[in-house]
Amino acid sequence: MAKPQNGYILIADITGYTGYLSKSELEHAEETLTALLELLVKHTRPPLIISRLAGDAVISYGVEDGFFQGQTFIEILEDTYFAFRKSIEMMSMNNSCGCKACANIDNLDLKFFVHYGIFAIQRIGDHDELVGSDVNLIYRLLKNKVVGKTGIKAYSLYTEAALKRLGIKSINKTMKAHFESYKHFGKIKVWTQDMHPVWQKKHKASRIFISQDQILTKEEVEINLQPEIVWDYLVQPNYRKLLWGADSENIINRVDGRVSVESIYLCYHGNFVFRHTIQEWQPFKRIVTKDYWPFPFSANYCLVDYLLKPTKKGTCLIQLESRANGPLPGKFIVNLLMRIWAKKANYYINAFKKRVEDDYNSRNNEHNIYVPGMK
Repeated sequence: MAKPQNGYILIADITGYTGYLSKSELEHAEETLTALLELLVKHTRPPLIISRLAGDAVISYGVEDGFFQGQTFIEILEDTYFAFRKSIEMMSMNNSCGCKACANIDNLDLKFFVHYGIFAIQRIGDHDELVGSDVNLIYRLLKNKVVGKTGIKAYSLYTEAALKRLGIKSINKTMKAHFESYKHFGKIKVWTQDMHPVWQKKHKASRIFISQDQILTKEEVEINLQPEIVWDYLVQPNYRKLLWGADSENIINRVDGRVSVESIYLCYHGNFVFRHTIQEWQPFKRIVTKDYWPFPFSANYCLVDYLLKPTKKGTCLIQLESRANGPLPGKFIVNLLMRIWAKKANYYINAFKKRVEDDYNSRNNEHNIYVPGMK
């Protein structure tokens, strides 16, 4: 058995499967479960590591060092939930056989359980078994009173320990708190996020794109890390500033404590401050910002699109800058300054690549963390 370590335990549990199975043809029901479990496995990416599959659930873990920022972790669960609901929607729309299994697909949903604590990893057969008191606790949490106390049927449940360690106390305004009680554990404070609004918001989200004729400059680089990890670095001011050769950056105008649409990155270059206002926020895929220039061109702005595309080696980061918008005199000057900046842009994007690869590798090599598919 390995040495006990601190980390996060995550269980993604398909809701309603027992009832679904009892009312459906076994062959088609098993096909549905297999497809949905494969989706959950696909969305469980490093630094999360799959422990094992247990019936209709995927159990995974992540060690404390080298783990995601709190908001990034929340967005991973939200992205997984959206993909799950989208898959259910497509299965329902493409239903042509009329069997009970296909007709009842809409009754399935998804819950997440997150806890932070101490556990050991024991290799049993072909999987890593997590052992320890904190592991027992998260299994107990699968049986809870969330629906009765909150009315929420599809949710992410965080223990107080997980919430504090992820540093997301400031962004739990949309979560509901209550206590669960278990023998040997006593009262456990938990926080619940309703996932249905996540599905509705993402499903209706508008999209902003820079048209081909409006692209002024373009840079791209391949980073040997997966999109979720690159995203986690991209949204942090201390790393993002490298893309612009800035002295420093910070974030203002958070929405319910989260960086989101209308949040602003303040990008400092000497005495000048550029305001990068977020217009589009699609975790692990793209960010679009409206970048306002400082005085005397404060009415002029460019759109900047940051795209993350998965590759065999990791992620291709593409950065597109639009032609300037706003008053005509300023547009001409800003476009000229952007072309001058573009001469250094390739250096900046490669500096970002080197910094994040070096940081990720140093942190994970220090703790001998094995990441499948990574070198």
